[in-house]
Amino acid sequence: MIQEFNITVFSENHIGLLTRITIVFTRRKVNIESLTVSESAIPGVYKFTIVVHTTREQTIKIVRQIEKQIDVLKAFYHTNDEMIYQEIALYKVPTEALYDSDTVEQIVRKASARILEITREYVVIEKTGHKEETQALFEDLNQFHVMQFIRSGRVALTRDPIERLSEFLRERDAFLDAMD
Repeated sequence: MIQEFNITVFSENHIGLLTRITIVFTRRKVNIESLTVSESAIPGVYKFTIVVHTTREQTIKIVRQIEKQIDVLKAFYHTNDEMIYQEIALYKVPTEALYDSDTVEQIVRKASARILEITREYVVIEKTGHKEETQALFEDLNQFHVMQFIRSGRVALTRDPIERLSEFLRERDAFLDAMD
């Protein structure tokens, strides 16, 4: 059964790793819906959050292939229920829409969004939430002819209280110390 999975990859920060990771998806003909990369809570370790729509079996194969990359420390996959996640979206609408009626302001308040900037030509609005929420706000605002729209990739944390990467690194370090 096809569903949405979140693949989390922890790695060192090396040139070309992103290309090698994306090739794994290309070879398996799986489209990346969202990709975010940033530093993790562990110094020197970077976190890739990759969202895909595929089967559990295909996801497991992808994670195994990614873990074969030399710079990858560990990779995990989770369902949406196992994650806490958000995206951020920015919308630019003409300023005249804000002044012609209070509808834009009502839409912004109802969506729990906020206005970041107002100029003579445009208003920039920010919304954080799930993709469905940011898309719904786009559709509501588009009656005023959204000039620009951008949505970030997903940022996510696991609901699991144990940080599995830290646990993995401790076990690996203990194993390496025992080998010395």
